[in-house]
Amino acid sequence: MLAQKTRYALRALLYLAEAEPGRSVQVADIAATQQVPRKYLELILLDLKKAGFVGSRRGPGGGYTLAKPAAEISFAEVIRAVDGPIALVPCASLNFYARCGDCHDEASCAIRRVMAKVRHDAVETLSGTSLADAAAFETLAA
Repeated sequence: MLAQKTRYALRALLYLAEAEPGRSVQVADIAATQQVPRKYLELILLDLKKAGFVGSRRGPGGGYTLAKPAAEISFAEVIRAVDGPIALVPCASLNFYARCGDCHDEASCAIRRVMAKVRHDAVETLSGTSLADAAAFETLAA
């Protein structure tokens, strides 16, 4: 399950993806339209900036913009940067692998095999879905 922080991050990024190209968006605008607490959003945007997803500009006309085109930012990248592993169990994770403490035989573990398939399918979908793709879904629904 996605953490609330990750959902807020995705909503903020989608809002930026839908903004007029080259226009900086103020935190207050994102917070109000996306119904995200402003102080929490400021922290999330700092994390997204450190991860290279957004850039910021101070002063009049300042605010946040995407640091790269929306088509080049996948859901998988954002989730991993904000929330960590996509796998439901640590032994099925590629990037955050850890052996399960109660596992008797990882090689024959049916739970691990099923969860590895779930992770694979989820990563395939999330990696293949960019912010631009998701923004297009929202445009179609409107």
